[in-house]
This record gives sequence, structure tokens and C-alpha cells, in this order.
Amino acid sequence: MNAVLEKIQEIGIVPVVVLDDAKDAKPLAEALCAGGLPCAEVTFRTEAAEEAIRIMAKEFPDMLVGAGTVLTTEQVDRAVAAGAKFIVSPGLNPRIVKYCVEKGILITPGCSSASDIEQALENGLEVVKFFPAEPAGGLTMIKALAAPYVGVKFMPTGGINASNVRDYLAYNRILACGGSWMVKGDLVKAGDFAKITELTKEAVEIVKESRKK
Repeated sequence: MNAVLEKIQEIGIVPVVVLDDAKDAKPLAEALCAGGLPCAEVTFRTEAAEEAIRIMAKEFPDMLVGAGTVLTTEQVDRAVAAGAKFIVSPGLNPRIVKYCVEKGILITPGCSSASDIEQALENGLEVVKFFPAEPAGGLTMIKALAAPYVGVKFMPTGGINASNVRDYLAYNRILACGGSWMVKGDLVKAGDFAKITELTKEAVEIVKESRKK
């Protein structure tokens, strides 16, 4: 398995971050690292995303910083140039997947059907994002899709929180889960990075507990 994917699997939960202001990138990264999750998927939903990735990657070189909600090849280039180690997309756009694969850039495209997974396999991928996880059928759907595609692992994102993430992580075909409950926008805007660290520590404990089963 790809080294970045191995690290994501080890971490277990990928904080999905939406930043409206790049000035929050450094204290947020600091809070996540202090809490034990040296990882962030910074979504390209805001103008601040590219600069936020650049700041996190520069200030915290050991942190695993990726770009989420990537919808164009131009965004792929900008994200990677800023320091993103992985690309995540909400759906499977064959052009973007092919572009990343050809350039040796790790991508986990969003998949929620057998057809999506077959396109991912066609491009040599072994891990896909399952999105939107809860609305698309949750763990029951993942298990149904995992049965015929024995080599595929999943990174469910969407509707996952502290109360249901244990069930996902306990299933051995889940590489990691994406979640935003520890990095909610209101906490970031309020500058409550101590609370983010606290919630991150709780998330790390959940990962440990889930994987003991």
C-alpha cells in the first residue's frame, strides 16, 4: 500500500477542515497535532484553502496535509504545489483520477456505487472515499459493496461523528474515517483551539478503542 495511505490508516480519523481565513491554519494545525491527529483534509470550498494548505505543510512538515473537494485538474495542481500529500474528491471524475494517477499523486475519489468502484479499480486504485457515508447507506452499504470487491478499502466521510465512528472503525475494510466534528467551523471562528485539541484527543481514544475489538 502507498506510504501515505498507510499513515492515514495508522491515524484512523482524517479531520475534514473548512477554513474561511488562512490565518486560522497554523493554530488549527497546532491544535490537531497536540491532540494526536497530525492530519487534515483541507477542502477547496473556500478561497483560503490553498494558502491554508501551504501554511500547514510549511509550519508542520511532519503533518499529513491533503486537499478535499477537489473538482478540477487545476485545483489538483494548486493543491500539490501548496504541499498537499493527497487529493480527495466528492465523486469519481475519470479525468481527475486519470490525471492524478499519471502524475503519481494519491487520490481517493468519492464512490457510493458498484459502478464507481469499478471505475476506481480500472485506474488502479485500492482505496476509495465512501461519500456521503450516512445518507448513502452507511456501514451496511459499505459491507455490501466490500463483499464483491475484496481488495478495496474504504474511507467513509459524511455524517460521521463521535457517536457512530466506532462502528465504522471496527470493520476491517475501513482504512480510516473522515470527520469534521472535532474541527467545526464555529470552534475555528471562535478561536477555541483548546476545545479542538480536547475533541481531537477524544477522537484518538475512539480509534484506539475501536481497533482493540
